[in-house]
Amino acid sequence: VDGVLAVINDTVITREQMREFVAPAIDGLQREYAGQPEAVFQQKLTGVINDGLEQLVERQLILHAFDTEGYRMPDSYLDEMVQERIRDRYGDRVTLMKTLQAQGETLEQFREDVRDQAIESYMRSKNVAQEIVISPFKIETYYQAHTNDFKLEDEVSLRMITLNKTGSDDTDTVKLAREIRSQILAGAAFADMAAIYSQDSLRSQGGDRGWIERSVLRPELADAAFALQPGQVSDVIETPNTCYLLLVEQKRPAHVKPLNEVRNEIEQNLRAQEQTRLQKQWIDRLKAKTFILYF
Repeated sequence: VDGVLAVINDTVITREQMREFVAPAIDGLQREYAGQPEAVFQQKLTGVINDGLEQLVERQLILHAFDTEGYRMPDSYLDEMVQERIRDRYGDRVTLMKTLQAQGETLEQFREDVRDQAIESYMRSKNVAQEIVISPFKIETYYQAHTNDFKLEDEVSLRMITLNKTGSDDTDTVKLAREIRSQILAGAAFADMAAIYSQDSLRSQGGDRGWIERSVLRPELADAAFALQPGQVSDVIETPNTCYLLLVEQKRPAHVKPLNEVRNEIEQNLRAQEQTRLQKQWIDRLKAKTFILYF
């Protein structure tokens, strides 16, 4: 019933431990793939289980390294972390104890989980360089090799007024939209009219959508917006449920983002890749000097 999945030195990982570890991920899979073919769900489930087992193995490797390399965690420090975890996640000790009881866990198991997680975090931080330096040359090389990732479509800087109809035969909303358009053409500021009349979440921003690509908008709105010139207001655009008014403030053609706009994004990506590479090297070194047996 509770078979052994792996042995790391003298530590055993059981099937029950695996089930508990991956349970939240499996719950997410069941919601995400509800209604999908069973074969698709089973494929994803296998991936989650395999990943979960590797994470549990890695944790045991790291805990073993912590002990064998002479590190120690003072009880006072662990006590502080336990209290902090209780405050952050449970509010108080009474709520924690009720939760543990419902889950069939003990306070000692909870304390051990906090210790193990803290050790894992500390050892990963210590053994994977945090201050990784990414040279300008690497950033520029990455940019040149991935220009397609930074391409933008034609864009418009757009403001929008949204009026919701009460039904498909609602003529009052259409009439109101036309009156608003007439006031704008007569000199009223589009942003002020949006703040007064628009019925969407950007009303307080004067209907400002910022820069938008064609693919972001529904087809009838995209066709109207990209046919306008800067400063022009659209006719009333009707859909079965809504009336729209659009104002294009600026336009810019399709282009590749310049390097100065994406430099930080590239640097973060390269740093994350390097951290992943260094972490794998460290885990591989731990595996090479550890007895590991999978079942």
